[in-house]
Amino acid sequence: MMQPCPCGSGETLEECCAPIIRDQSAPTAEALMRSRYTAYVLREEQYLMDTWHPDKRPRTLMLDDQQRWLGLRIKRTEDGQPGDDAGLVEFVARYKIAGRGFRLHEVSRFLCINGKWLYVDGDFPEN
Repeated sequence: MMQPCPCGSGETLEECCAPIIRDQSAPTAEALMRSRYTAYVLREEQYLMDTWHPDKRPRTLMLDDQQRWLGLRIKRTEDGQPGDDAGLVEFVARYKIAGRGFRLHEVSRFLCINGKWLYVDGDFPEN
């Protein structure tokens, strides 16, 4: 059975984020953002570190064993297409910890360096 991609694209994991995670070759900022969400779901810590801008990434990443990701909704994107140097993706990700629901609303910034999209950082809107 083909597993749906956790990023909510409507495609299977193998058609969507798995090849990006394997090859670290996202074609757009949004594709990188979706693959990073999927990497959190699948607990692919090395991929998350490798796709974080080296000037901004933490020394270590400790994922919470109790955290269960429930869904992703892309609200908007700006730039971040092939040939762009930068992009922005606003999203809402839902998750649970110990049965309690949470939302992560972030406006993420991405840079394309030497043909590779990297997550830089993000802001957290009030709404």
